[in-house]
Amino acid sequence: MTALTAPRSQVARSSRAVKVACSAQSGADKAKDVAKAAAAMAATALVAGAANALTVDEIQGLSYLQVKGTGVANNCPTLNNASSPKTLKSGTYTLQNFCVQPTKIQVKEESPFKTGDSDFVDTKLMTRLTYTLDGMKGKFTVGGSGDVTFEKADEGIDFAAATVQLPGGERVPFLFTLKEFSGKGSLDGFIGDFTVPSYRGSSFLDPKGRGGSTGYDTAVALPASGDADELVRENIKSTASGKGTASFSVAQVDNATGEVVGVFESIQPSDTDLGSKVPKDVKVTGLWYGQLS
Repeated sequence: MTALTAPRSQVARSSRAVKVACSAQSGADKAKDVAKAAAAMAATALVAGAANALTVDEIQGLSYLQVKGTGVANNCPTLNNASSPKTLKSGTYTLQNFCVQPTKIQVKEESPFKTGDSDFVDTKLMTRLTYTLDGMKGKFTVGGSGDVTFEKADEGIDFAAATVQLPGGERVPFLFTLKEFSGKGSLDGFIGDFTVPSYRGSSFLDPKGRGGSTGYDTAVALPASGDADELVRENIKSTASGKGTASFSVAQVDNATGEVVGVFESIQPSDTDLGSKVPKDVKVTGLWYGQLS
């Protein structure tokens, strides 16, 4: 598996190594697989990263120069005094400082063989360690029987552009996001859908000067066949949003501070190049953090 590790930290406790890989997922079983994977990996993911992770107090005690170039800014905080999620009392909370950190990105690629199935494919991260979502907020409700509902508010850094490269050289850009996420379930796993905005805006111009709200209507180098059927998807730009599915699992709670940590898994479409390409399924797995108040 191709991995990318954050630079070594100069602080007393080094930052968690960030590993990114890419592979595939069946679209028919998205919600089912999301729930299973999030619940299964909760314990192992947090235990593996706890040794090098930093708490909120430790992060706030660092200077700019101690954080610069270390990858710490791309990591979500962890907990020191953690207890079981079952100790979380029922009630309606505000989840603040909601942070979502990918640790693995997988992309679905079709098999080169006619009878073959889609399989997981290793890829290389082409963008920097700037894909963590942070500063988000939402309404978090815990019922008496342990049921959970979460409604994310329109606040914080809730989207990040990233690009990965497949072994054949094809690059897959996507907009990692959780916009308008609304989920229901239990502390072991609450699932919901979210909106995936267009990777590019309507004013973006392609190499032939075509755009959604500006630019040419057709390729100027082909005036005679500019309206041909095979060029329709290239000429008519679309900024329509897509839909994604995500599952979150609560793994640890600090009742004294209201902090919670867990794991997540989301499946969303990649960039469509303004409607001219068929999107690929992108599966993002990682850790999340928040403060309940």
